[in-house]
Amino acid sequence: MAARLVAVAGPVQGTAWTIGEELSIGRSSLNQIQIEDLSLSRQQCAIRWQDGRFRVEDLGSSNGTFVNGLPVTSRMLEHGDEIRAGHSLFVFLLEDPAREEMDVSLDRVAVEPDQGQIEAGSTLLLRTEDALYLAPDRAVTAVKRGERALRDLETLLRISVAIQEVRELDALETQLLASIGGTIPADHATVLLTGDSPGEILSAKHWRRAAGDTEPMVVSRTVVERVLAEKVSLLSNNITRHNDLGSAASLLISKVRSLVAVPLVTCQRTLGVIYLDSRNPETRFDEQHLQLLTGIAGIAAAALENALRVRDLESENDRLRAEINVRHNMVGDSPAVRKVLEFIAKAAPTAATVLLRGESGTGKELVARAIHRNSPRSRKPFVAINCAALTESLLESELFGHERGAFTGAVAQKRGKLEEAEGGTLFLDEVGELAPVMQAKLLRVLQEREFERVGGTRTIKANVRLIAATNRDLEEASRSGGFRQDLYYRLNVVSLTTPPLRERREDIPLLANYFIQKHVAAVGRQVIGLSGEARACLMHYDWPGNVRELENAIERAVVLGSTEKILPEDLPEVVAEAERPVAAGDTHFNHAVKEAKKQIVLKAIEQAAGNYAEAAKVLGLHPSNLHRLIRNLGMRAESKYPV
Repeated sequence: MAARLVAVAGPVQGTAWTIGEELSIGRSSLNQIQIEDLSLSRQQCAIRWQDGRFRVEDLGSSNGTFVNGLPVTSRMLEHGDEIRAGHSLFVFLLEDPAREEMDVSLDRVAVEPDQGQIEAGSTLLLRTEDALYLAPDRAVTAVKRGERALRDLETLLRISVAIQEVRELDALETQLLASIGGTIPADHATVLLTGDSPGEILSAKHWRRAAGDTEPMVVSRTVVERVLAEKVSLLSNNITRHNDLGSAASLLISKVRSLVAVPLVTCQRTLGVIYLDSRNPETRFDEQHLQLLTGIAGIAAAALENALRVRDLESENDRLRAEINVRHNMVGDSPAVRKVLEFIAKAAPTAATVLLRGESGTGKELVARAIHRNSPRSRKPFVAINCAALTESLLESELFGHERGAFTGAVAQKRGKLEEAEGGTLFLDEVGELAPVMQAKLLRVLQEREFERVGGTRTIKANVRLIAATNRDLEEASRSGGFRQDLYYRLNVVSLTTPPLRERREDIPLLANYFIQKHVAAVGRQVIGLSGEARACLMHYDWPGNVRELENAIERAVVLGSTEKILPEDLPEVVAEAERPVAAGDTHFNHAVKEAKKQIVLKAIEQAAGNYAEAAKVLGLHPSNLHRLIRNLGMRAESKYPV
């Protein structure tokens, strides 16, 4: 038979030991339990296995050994016996399989309404079908039996009205616990809300009766798991003498004497547990307390479930609002762009260093500016510097600043970009192009948050957020030695890869129209949009230069075009001549259109006797556009006139 000894008071309070053949206690290091307590003898007492039972023996101690308050020299131990030695109080616990079978049978015992006061050391389990206040007919019967049941119904009505007026979860839990504390004589109470995973606690709201009470609210996992698993309400008095619950060390250590725990059950799921305890030996819960708390839980469960739903909806609404309200200059509505906006919404409120990866022209600086605009640093400067545009010496001066006379031409002190960005954000574009010396100096800034100007000795603190961007594979560069690995890890705290334009083709028309409106104002002519053929060319080009290349193409078309719509011939040749993939169902139609265009062009050329300038007039085209059209249609070999 296994047994444990749990210290519930004294220098080793909260410690438990498994008892084997013998367990000795005293000041000497020869004891299994050594306690630095001058009120103990070197050899105080021992618990030994003898004749099929455990016995405690005093070993001739000066101050004596006590069991359940009585001095002993030798005594057989029972489950729940309290052993005092010096300033320490222990509880002896048996772990008997036969005892567990006896306790398991309790879950099949229904609580009778007229059972009355319970005896010390007993436990009541109340199933839902036996709860008085969860069914009208049983409630009426209870009221007929006594005045206390009528008071309980009035309490239930008062609590129902009070909690139905509260929507916020924390306020609801506070109101609920205060109402329970005003009705049931508990020292502590808590509402535990559990998750879907076993043992997962979503929240725990505590209440204490005494204003100056600093005792921790200890909740027994043994009790909670049983109440949740069986969906039964549980009451127990005199915990240390109860076979099942008394084995829960957390209850013994916290000196809990009585407890009540009831499940919070809705029609859909079990939300958690309402848990009360008392540490006063004079306070004993009875069956009507159990019935009342079960009724309160039945009312509160629906209100708590609604509050949880409101909290979840508000959280989701806040997340969506934050995503929608992200201030940015990016154009597009594709999933790739939405993912970028989600990243900005999450990264902006933090102080984390950000590394933006992606091909040239994908808008990394736009993302950096959006992170800054939506961050707490938005009122401070956003300072950008291109690390590839300057030589090493010029970059060092530009970044850190310099003192007067630091080098030839340094005729005055100059503040660097780090100082200019004080309190704000520093954006380092093309950070992968930094020379090794500059990498080391940047690493120091990230680690120490300080630097010196070129030619200076005074240390300057750097209160800046760093956002870096690169189109290089820094991870590979760090492995090959082309980039400092420690700096890479410092930069790569939070990272994002900006999507290339070919991976978000649905945004191309939006971007094209945005750039048309941007550049027509400078040109001073009316352009209303793209022709269908021009849109097709844009959609089927791979855009190796990404958004930057698209903007250049649109600007060129606005400048060179002569109609109210941008035509394919207005676009750069590499874009206009891009192969258009043909869908299976479009083959015949596209071929017919292409052939019709060829015949029209050939007829105009023959009519002009091979004079392409005259043919262009006939067709209403610029001569250069006619030549491009001939190339796009593949007509060089078909015309008898040289192109």
